[in-house]
Amino acid sequence: MDYLPLFTRVAGADCLVVGGGTVALRKAGALERAGARVTAVAPEVADSLKSLCLNSGGRVIERGFQANDLDGVMLVIAATDDESVNRAVSDAARQRNVLVNVVDQPELCSVILPSIVDRSPLIIAVSSGGRSPVLARLLRARLESVIPASYGKLTELVGDFRDKVRQRIPDFNQRRDFWEHILQGPVAELVFAGRKQAATEMLEDELQTAKPAPRGEVYLVGAGPGDPDLLTFKALRLMQKADVVLHDRLVAKQIVDLCRKDAEYIYVGKARSNHTMPQDDINALLIKLAKEGKRVLRLKGGDPFIFGRGGEELAGLAEERIPFQVVPGITAAAGCASYSGIPLTHRDYAQSVRFMTGHLKDNTMNLPWQELVHKQQTIVFYMGLQGLSIICREMMAHGREPDTPMALVQQGTTPNHKVLVGTLATMPELVAREEVAAPTLIIVGEVVKLREQLAWFENPQQEAVLTEPPEQDNP
Repeated sequence: MDYLPLFTRVAGADCLVVGGGTVALRKAGALERAGARVTAVAPEVADSLKSLCLNSGGRVIERGFQANDLDGVMLVIAATDDESVNRAVSDAARQRNVLVNVVDQPELCSVILPSIVDRSPLIIAVSSGGRSPVLARLLRARLESVIPASYGKLTELVGDFRDKVRQRIPDFNQRRDFWEHILQGPVAELVFAGRKQAATEMLEDELQTAKPAPRGEVYLVGAGPGDPDLLTFKALRLMQKADVVLHDRLVAKQIVDLCRKDAEYIYVGKARSNHTMPQDDINALLIKLAKEGKRVLRLKGGDPFIFGRGGEELAGLAEERIPFQVVPGITAAAGCASYSGIPLTHRDYAQSVRFMTGHLKDNTMNLPWQELVHKQQTIVFYMGLQGLSIICREMMAHGREPDTPMALVQQGTTPNHKVLVGTLATMPELVAREEVAAPTLIIVGEVVKLREQLAWFENPQQEAVLTEPPEQDNP
């Protein structure tokens, strides 16, 4: 973030607007509505701006800006079309540690005034960091259309009961559960219907009969292959609801950041041969946290039931009779193939697809190789980078043609998405020459040929596709 979103109380404070026209009037109006004493300074000040300043308890100074105009000022807004004046205001404010906003010149600002959706006392701010005020305004307009004005009355009702609820329900987690129930239930609906008195009475009844929070539960959620836009609505809803988040290295930071900000985050690692937390310990931790009454999010890359060990993690929960939910995610095979322009099945090339693990154990890979050589099927290997040479060697040894097309997808569906295309015979050498890092996915089959026609995600100018190792001169 370039700017920290921060709401500042200016009621009763002296604020200065440098400028006397329409833009200055608009900025002064926002300050006046927040209770500030507004002073305007400019060689000429519009009558409407003069009235606003005087009504707010401020002053009107009809001359050019001077640095001592900032004495005792909390915030100054420069709203002139003279860049030299705007820069002088910015420099003087920074020297005095006065907050400064210069309209349409973010490089001169220490604060930016966002577009706001005003449902007082509920305020929603939208900012582009000064890069595109028009975009911020359009987003604000969209929010205006979906957030009823009655949310302000709902906010007032919550504020009226806040101390009562804290006294009645001292436990933080139980209190949060209570408020979530109120804000998503019939009390809120009564407020939206204009029946605030009935809502107040119902909230009082709910508070008197408030029960302890139910036993904790676990949400096993698939985070998909990497692109946050591929999350399901249900996944996002539970991510925003959980008290504790257990995540590992295969979940992109951009996805983890979508979880509730005040949740507890526990990193459980799980890199190849280097597990920050062993699987048995993860299983035990899920049980422990749920028994403490917490809502636990187990966030896993891809789909938790496809090479994600999700079944193992749920087995212990089932034995302990701990409630859980499973939210499927887009598995890496589907996501990486789609973003690479490789359909896993195709009427002309493959009538079936098989998902295999390429994970090595004791430097060996015990797979039914003879079943993987049929030409009319696609084979997808998860976690196959370290065992790539074994995969290619064994498939050729069991009858798959050396020129069988093959693709290796690195960090699929993310901005670092990269695809290497070769064959069973050439892929090990291609990978040896490239800087390839996990996570990767390997696709073997005739469908890889379709990538040349169907690739859409990568920028063609930056696409990294290798089809053959370089020719070498014969000795």
